[in-house]
Amino acid sequence: MKSSIGETKDFPYDVIVCGAGHAGCEAALAAARMGSKVLIITGNLDTIAQMSCNPAIGGQAKGQIVREIDALGGEMGLNADAAAIQYKLLNTSKGPAVQAPRAQCDKKAYQLRMKHIIELSENISMFQALVDGLVLEKGKCTGIKTTMGIYFYGKSTIVTTGTFLQALMHIGNQKSEGGRLGDHVAKGLSGDFKRCGIELSRFKTGTPPRLLGSSIDFGSMEEQKGDKDPTKFAFYDTRPDEETFHVERKARWFHVERKPFMPSQVSCFTTNTTKDVHELIRTNLDQSPLYQGDIKGTGPRYCPSIEDKVVKFENKDSHKLHLEPEGLDTDEWYVNGLSTSLPFEIQCEILKKIPGLENAKIIRPAYAVEYDYAPATQLQNSLESNKVENLFFAGQINGTSGYEEAAAQGLVAGINASNKSKGVSSISFGRDEGYIGVLIDDLVTKGTTEPYRMFTSRAEYRLLFNHASSELRYLDTLRKTPLISAKRLSKIEEKNTEIDKWIKKANKEKVEKNDTFADLIRKGRGVDQHFPEFNSLQASVREEILYRIKYDGYLLRELRNIEKMKDSEKILIPDNFDFLTVKGLRRESSEKLDRIKPQTLAQASRVSGVNPADISVLMVLLGRV
Repeated sequence: MKSSIGETKDFPYDVIVCGAGHAGCEAALAAARMGSKVLIITGNLDTIAQMSCNPAIGGQAKGQIVREIDALGGEMGLNADAAAIQYKLLNTSKGPAVQAPRAQCDKKAYQLRMKHIIELSENISMFQALVDGLVLEKGKCTGIKTTMGIYFYGKSTIVTTGTFLQALMHIGNQKSEGGRLGDHVAKGLSGDFKRCGIELSRFKTGTPPRLLGSSIDFGSMEEQKGDKDPTKFAFYDTRPDEETFHVERKARWFHVERKPFMPSQVSCFTTNTTKDVHELIRTNLDQSPLYQGDIKGTGPRYCPSIEDKVVKFENKDSHKLHLEPEGLDTDEWYVNGLSTSLPFEIQCEILKKIPGLENAKIIRPAYAVEYDYAPATQLQNSLESNKVENLFFAGQINGTSGYEEAAAQGLVAGINASNKSKGVSSISFGRDEGYIGVLIDDLVTKGTTEPYRMFTSRAEYRLLFNHASSELRYLDTLRKTPLISAKRLSKIEEKNTEIDKWIKKANKEKVEKNDTFADLIRKGRGVDQHFPEFNSLQASVREEILYRIKYDGYLLRELRNIEKMKDSEKILIPDNFDFLTVKGLRRESSEKLDRIKPQTLAQASRVSGVNPADISVLMVLLGRV
């Protein structure tokens, strides 16, 4: 039985999650899987896991993150697969390490299924209210207060407020409060954060217009079909059957017959902007709040507005636009690449000059959003605040962009907030384990001056991070935590053993003159005739074996580099270490290190502005501590 809403100060929740976007959902579910009693509180229960921007999951590096989330027991992969209406594997012309799955999703199906997952969780309670502030006692967060005057108490609190803190929307010179069109704004929390000494700054994001499909001329566009053999996000080969469709099997209304969800994949379409579009935008830049100076927040470099593209790439005559359906039960289409904050009438004029969109009807205008975020250099690797104990941050409030980056942070914050509530040590993810480790370390060590987006180039060990190996890379963490079932863990162990056995066999047994099975694989011949049983292995096992053998030299080099770094990762820096009093450190370095408070010498070496001489000073001093 679930506990009742309204736990008292004497009987607090283990974890309170403020916000129910992609970070909030994964945070709540992870904490619940860890055995914690969780309250997830949101301003609108009907927008849980809302896909506010592009209705898609995955993509370059992001697809790898989703598979890592799935490997750690998260829900995003399963949810995306259940709601997918088109699959694409990106970078197929390149090596497996950078290939990335992506899925166009039915955004309402995605949202509703995730909500139902949370409703079905025995350890999670839900409540609709706006969080207005923190309850603080002796420098610790012990709960939250709402605009209704209702207080909730928790041993740990996770803030996943997305783009809603002091949010302001822009359409031309029209401004309105809100973090999403038609939704609310959160005001009180920003003030509480500042009073606690938590630094806030402003970022900006934007979204394109949504169009009525029946008004689009798809015949003049290029059709983009999905892959015939979809690469899905979830690891089904290691999941017991009962864990694959648990929503559908546990749902109260399971006995009600439903129509088949996706008989076939849908198509997307591409078109291009034109010289006339660019000239129209240049002529009306004085009406763009971005170029008028009304928007102070920094926008995303890798997802710029169309105004930014026209200004910064003035020699380009056109930019590609992707028309993507928002779902199977709606005729609403997303125009990927046309994000703007220009006035509505200018948006209409722009469409008239784009092939295929000459008669398109806008049903939701494009707009920009400015919002508060808290630079993540104020956090520990666990995502707990350095300023307020028991307070965790995850998602766009940490300066990231994207559903996948948010969900990954939510997962990490949920694990560690649960551990904190039990008095258990936090878990950290290394840069050598996967993109989640790179993401967290980049945020808390280097910080970001623009909305952070993950790319494969950010990971120095990316050759080890092929998306299919995620479960195996996180195996040590899975052994130590209750994030997945014992049955699934056993299947992953079996998979790992089978792969290791075959790699040893391939490198040892000579099958043709002086060539081993591995030699033949690297030469691209002889596999079937010498080891026909190889083809009877599961496809996922077979592909991982081939990957490790083909790229053996590169992978060994990466592993050697990791070993070199481990020595500095082992040199711990005490929590109370005073960088400001260290003689020999440059002032810039001591101030940055004092603000970020790195936990290891290796992390200190990655802080922007800290040079090798500074690290040498610390190394000598830490040897005496």
